[in-house]
Amino acid sequence: MTETHHLDPIAQLVAREAIRDCLYRYARGIDRADEAALMSSYWPEAHDSHGATSGPIVDFYDRVRAAWARGARNVHQISNILIDFRSGTEAAAESYFHALQRGAGPDGVVRQVQMAGRYCDLFECRGGEWRVIDRTVVYDWVDHQPVPQDSEADRFGPRTPIGGSFPDDPVYRIGRHGG
Repeated sequence: MTETHHLDPIAQLVAREAIRDCLYRYARGIDRADEAALMSSYWPEAHDSHGATSGPIVDFYDRVRAAWARGARNVHQISNILIDFRSGTEAAAESYFHALQRGAGPDGVVRQVQMAGRYCDLFECRGGEWRVIDRTVVYDWVDHQPVPQDSEADRFGPRTPIGGSFPDDPVYRIGRHGG
């Protein structure tokens, strides 16, 4: 690990939390089809190597928007976050992800996959805000699964509410009564 003498201990804790928050905003953005949350996790000129796309972040956004339009369902969990401060404004981070994804591909066929891997990120801090400037997604585990016929019910009956997209998901109604 690189020395972290570029930030005092309190500033380092604050920066670590800001980086974690950025990673979690990314997960919410992808899972809830919340474009503002997703875009707030990357700098506009970021580079992203993300499976089928590798290039400017706008290419990844285009791919994600197309998946959202086809009704994709996603659940991402992020953990094991290691952060290495290279300077007071630059940090390398490795974070593990577990993702469940279901949806129609561009060919219209519905697929389901369980994946695990790592986000290998370079973060930059600008104006006190930490965001990804360069991401490489490493796929350590990819498991294609059959799509259940009745995916919203199990032996105990249907579970509600089912997660949804922005702005209809229950997370956007926290604290609002009657919603």
